[in-house]
Amino acid sequence: MKFVDEVRIFVKAGDGGNGAVSFRREKFIERGGPNGGDGGNGGSVIFVGDPQLTTLLDYRYQQHHRAKNGEHGMGSDCNGRAADDMILRVPVGTLVKDHHTEELLVDLSEPGQRWVAAKGGRGGLGNMNFATSTRQTPRFAQDGTKGDEVTLRLELKLLADVGLLGFPNAGKSTFISRVSRARPKIADYPFTTLVPNLGMVQYKDDLSFVMADIPGIIEGASEGVGLGHQFLRHVERCKVLIHLIDMGAEGEGREPLHDFDVLNRELAKYSTELASRPQVVAANKLDLPDAQARLDTFREALRERGIRVYPVSCVTGEGMPALMDSVAEVLFTGRTEKLHVEAPPRAKGASKKSVAKAAIAKVREALSEGAAAVVKATAAKLGRAKGAAVKSAPTKQGSAKGAHVKTTLVKQAAVAKAATKAPAKKAAVAKKSVAAKKAPAKKAAVAKKSVGVKKGAATKKAAAAKKAPAKKAAAAKKAPAKVLAKKGTAPKRSTAAKKPASRKSGGRG
Repeated sequence: MKFVDEVRIFVKAGDGGNGAVSFRREKFIERGGPNGGDGGNGGSVIFVGDPQLTTLLDYRYQQHHRAKNGEHGMGSDCNGRAADDMILRVPVGTLVKDHHTEELLVDLSEPGQRWVAAKGGRGGLGNMNFATSTRQTPRFAQDGTKGDEVTLRLELKLLADVGLLGFPNAGKSTFISRVSRARPKIADYPFTTLVPNLGMVQYKDDLSFVMADIPGIIEGASEGVGLGHQFLRHVERCKVLIHLIDMGAEGEGREPLHDFDVLNRELAKYSTELASRPQVVAANKLDLPDAQARLDTFREALRERGIRVYPVSCVTGEGMPALMDSVAEVLFTGRTEKLHVEAPPRAKGASKKSVAKAAIAKVREALSEGAAAVVKATAAKLGRAKGAAVKSAPTKQGSAKGAHVKTTLVKQAAVAKAATKAPAKKAAVAKKSVAAKKAPAKKAAVAKKSVGVKKGAATKKAAAAKKAPAKKAAAAKKAPAKVLAKKGTAPKRSTAAKKPASRKSGGRG
C-alpha cells in the first residue's frame, strides 16, 4: 500500500430543504387551511479518527466530498427527510488545517474522536407555520439554508512513543523487525525504507509501546538532500528518540561521531523542541570486524560530553535488552539517569588559574628567545618594504598601506632594540649607584678645598691691609715733591687766576 501523509480536499455540507406551500383540499371540507410541511436538514461532513487506518491514500484520488441535501417539505403536513451525515475516516494522528490560512483546526489524536468540518443547512419552514388568526391563508414558505463548504489540508503525524533516527542503511528496519512484529523491507543498500513503519513493541509486565521507523536522514536534509526531512513530522509526537549509529559505515567523511553531530544538526534545523527530547545513543553493527575499534573512540568522545553509548547488534541481538530497558524507563517513568555518564576529570577542563599560568609560561618562553633574531627579521622586513616602496608606483592606497607597514615594522624594531639595550641600561644604573656612593667623599674633598681657599684669601687680605698704611705714607711723601716740581716748570698765570688758589689754601688752613 502506498503511504500518503499529506493531501488537500474540498468538503461541502448538504443544503437544507425548502418548506412547502400547500392547502388542504378535501371533499366536504371548506377552507381547510395551509398544510405545507417543513424541509429536511442537510447532511454534515464529520471526520472520525480510525485506528485501523495508517495512510491518507483514499483522499489522494477522491478530493471532493459533498454531503446530501435535505428533502423539501410536502403537503398534508409532511416534512422533508433530513440527509445523513457524511463520515470521513482518517488515521489517528491526523491534523486538519485550513488550506488558505494554515490555521490548525483540530488534531485527531484519539481513536473515535469526531469533529464536524462542515455543518449541514437547516430546513425551511412550510406555510402551515405562518398561519395566524388574522392571516389564515399564508401563501409563502421559508427556504432552507446553504450548507458550509471549505478547503482543508490533512497532515498525518503517526502516533508513536519511540522514534528511530539514523543515516540510511544504519539498521533501523532490522532493529524494529527484531523488537516488534513489523516486517519492513530490509536490503543492503541505502534508502531501503521510503515510508515510515510502525511496530508494536511488547515489553515486560504487559507493557507495550509503539515504535516508528522513518527513512534515513543525511547531511543537508533540511535543504532537500536525499528524501529531505519531511518524514520527521512522524516522530514529533515521540517521547524518546533512538539515535542508531552505524559502526561499520564506509565512505568519505563517514565517522560515527560525525554522523551523530549531523543528526543533531538536522533535528535542530527542523525543530528545536524535537532536538531537546531525550535521546538514547545506540552503536549498531558490533558484529563487524572493525566496529570494536571505532566503538572505543566513539564512546570516549561522547563520554567527554556526558552521554552514554549502548553498543548493540541488531543481527545477533547483543546489547538489545539493556537498550530496551533504558528506553522503557525513560518512556514510562521519565527518568533519564541511564542516558548520561560522568565525564572524566580531564574532560571537565582546567581551571582558569592553570590556563593563566600556562599562558604566562608561553609568554615568558617567547620573550626569552634571542632578541637579535627579532632585530634581524625586522631589519629584513624594513629592507624589503623599502625596496618594494621604491619599485612600486606610488598610489594613495599603496602609500597608506606602506606607511602603515613601515610604522609597524619601526615599532617592532624599536621594541627589539629596547629589549637588547635593557642589559646596558641596567649596567648604567649600577654605575650610577656606585657613583652615588662615592659622592660623599668627593663632597668632603671639595669642602676642604673651599676652606683652604677661604683661609688663603683671608691671609692675603691681612697682608694687603698691613701694606696699605705704608703705601699711603709713601704716597703722601711723594705728593709735595710732585706739586713743587709742577709749580717750577709751569708758566706764570694771571693774578686773577692766583687769588682763588690763595683763598683755597687759606680756607684749608
